[in-house]
Amino acid sequence: MSNTLFSLAFGVGTQNRQGAWLEVFYAQPLVNPSAELVAAVAPLLGYTEGNQAITFTTAQASQLAEAVKAIDPAQAALLTRLAESHKPLVATLLAEDAALTSTPEAYLKLHLLSHRLAKPHGLSLAGIFPLLPNVAWTSQGAVDLSELAELQLEARLKGELLEVFSVDKFPKMTDYVVPTGVRIADSARVRLGAYIGEGTTIMHEGFVNFNAGTEGPGMIEGRVSAGVFVGKGSDLGGGCSTMGTLSGGGNIVIKVGEGCLIGANAGIGIPLGDRNTVEAGLYITAGTKVALLDEQNQLVKVVKARDLAGQPDLLFRRNSVSGAVECKTHKSAIELNEALHAHN
Repeated sequence: MSNTLFSLAFGVGTQNRQGAWLEVFYAQPLVNPSAELVAAVAPLLGYTEGNQAITFTTAQASQLAEAVKAIDPAQAALLTRLAESHKPLVATLLAEDAALTSTPEAYLKLHLLSHRLAKPHGLSLAGIFPLLPNVAWTSQGAVDLSELAELQLEARLKGELLEVFSVDKFPKMTDYVVPTGVRIADSARVRLGAYIGEGTTIMHEGFVNFNAGTEGPGMIEGRVSAGVFVGKGSDLGGGCSTMGTLSGGGNIVIKVGEGCLIGANAGIGIPLGDRNTVEAGLYITAGTKVALLDEQNQLVKVVKARDLAGQPDLLFRRNSVSGAVECKTHKSAIELNEALHAHN
C-alpha cells in the first residue's frame, strides 16, 4: 500500500434510518497528508488503496488519536473529540483526485473548496449531483425527506417546531466553515463548496454557488454561479464589484480579473481581464457582436465578445441610440473605469 494520499479527513455526519449518508462535517480536512500520518491510520481503518469512505467507531477514534498524537497533534485532538460523538463517524481517504463515488467523498471535496485548500474547478467533481441527496435542512439538522413528516409531527406533539430552512442538495457554507476575513450578510446565499477569499464582502442579495467564488478582496452584490472565479480588487471600495450575473457551469471557468466592475443587472459569459467595466444592464455572451471604438469613438471593427476575453482595460457599453454593444479601449477606457469605481 502506498502512503501517499491526495486528501484525508475525519468527519461526523448524519445518516437516514437505512444508514445512507445525508451529510458529513469535516472540521480539519487535509490535502497531501504526510506519509507518516497515512501509515499510522491506514491499518486501524483497514484501508488498503484507492478512494474510500470508511465508517469507524468511537473506540477506533480513541485508538486513532493515540496513534497520531506524535505525528499530527491537531488531528489527534480532533479524533479525541470525535471519540465523544453520538453521531456516525467516517474517515474519507482519497488516493487521487478522481470522479466521486460516495456522499462522504462529495462532501470532502466541497469542504476542500470552502476551506480554501483548492480553488474553483481545481478538483474533479464529476458525478457529484447523484451523490448529494435532496435533504430538508432543519433546525435539528439534515433530515431525510421521507422521514420529515413524522419528525414534524413528533415535534408538534412536544410543543416544539421543527423549522425547515430549505430543501436542497447543498447546505449553506457557514454551517460547515466560516473562512477568515469575510463578511456575509445572508449566509443562506452561499453554498458549501464556495471559495470565499480573504477580504470578500457578500451583500444581502449576493449569491455564490459551489465550485465558484472570489479570490478577495472584493464585493459581491449579485450572483456568482458555478465556474466563475472573481479576481482580487484593486481599489479601497471593494475591487471587483459584481452587481450583475456571472455565469459559468460545465467545464467552463470564467475568470474575472482584478479591479473589475460589473454594473447592476449586468452579466457576463466570457472571462474578463484586469480593470474591465461592464455597463449596468448589459449582458455579454461569447457570441455577442461588439463594435470596437477608438479614442474618437470611431468604429475600428466588429468582433465577437469571445475575441476580447481576458483583455485588460476594456469598457463594455450599449449605444443608447442604436442599441449596439460597444467596447472602448486604452486610455479612455481606463479613465472611465476609474471614474466608475470612484462613484461606486
